[in-house]
Amino acid sequence: MQLVRQNEESTRRRKNRTRAVLAVLSVAAIASGCASGGSDGVRPAPGQQPLGAPPARALDSYAQKLAASQAARAAAAKRWGLARTPLAAPAAPRIKPRITTRKGFEVKGQAGLPPVFTTVPTKEKVVFLTMDDGAEKDPALLRMMSDLKIPYTAFLSDYLVKEDYGYFRKMQDRGVTLNNHTLNHRYLPGLSYQGQRREICGMQDTIEKRYGKRPELFRPPYGNYNQDTLRAAKSCGVKAVPLWASEAFADHMEWREWDRDLHPGDIILTHFRGREDWKGTMPDMIRRVMKTVTDKGYAVARLEDYL
Repeated sequence: MQLVRQNEESTRRRKNRTRAVLAVLSVAAIASGCASGGSDGVRPAPGQQPLGAPPARALDSYAQKLAASQAARAAAAKRWGLARTPLAAPAAPRIKPRITTRKGFEVKGQAGLPPVFTTVPTKEKVVFLTMDDGAEKDPALLRMMSDLKIPYTAFLSDYLVKEDYGYFRKMQDRGVTLNNHTLNHRYLPGLSYQGQRREICGMQDTIEKRYGKRPELFRPPYGNYNQDTLRAAKSCGVKAVPLWASEAFADHMEWREWDRDLHPGDIILTHFRGREDWKGTMPDMIRRVMKTVTDKGYAVARLEDYL
């Protein structure tokens, strides 16, 4: 009788676990668990038929992987001194939102020029982290962001990056997209069209030469631009001009909007800086911005997945 009771208890626990998995996993997660060929997520050998195990087996496997990933992230958050574990971003949208220039940010003859925006249209509670220029080359930042699996996008200026191209190659190898912030970080509206084109297209050429891919995103220094800026950017392959809705520092946040708050799809700006320039290190800045983001119930998503 003892053995019968143990078997019944084991069966009951297995059923409860399956029901819990079904309750928390979406259809997308089911597809992810089953897409690799066999119902347990393992591709069958050539000439061998899939095992045909019940869906619960794939769901259970997916749930275990999800739990393990979140446990690793929680451990990394504790190791790096974060108050809370960052929230996981939802899957990238299958249909990307239509990006248009923010009202009030237009230039004369805006039609046909790259859109200028501070927020990506989405209902998801996600924000996007971007880092400008390239002055501070802190190895701890690379380790921290990889450990925490926090996506971010870099906008680089060559006069700073050329001190150590290899640092940003390591960043690219970790999945970070390297974009254009001009060669020399000049105030662009003060330059002629040709002068602006040299700054923007020259950085396009540099990134393509050094990192193998021509950027599609461009951020003008200081957020200043005019019609010539956007015309020049378009002429050398730029598709969009993301600005920012808020800015992160090592010890505080600054806000563009009147309510001093995050909104779905907001772009956050920060810089490659260290103690020489602000009150803390790059990891200190990440701790600050992630506390703000996580406490407000947001996740950091990959900008390029939405553009």
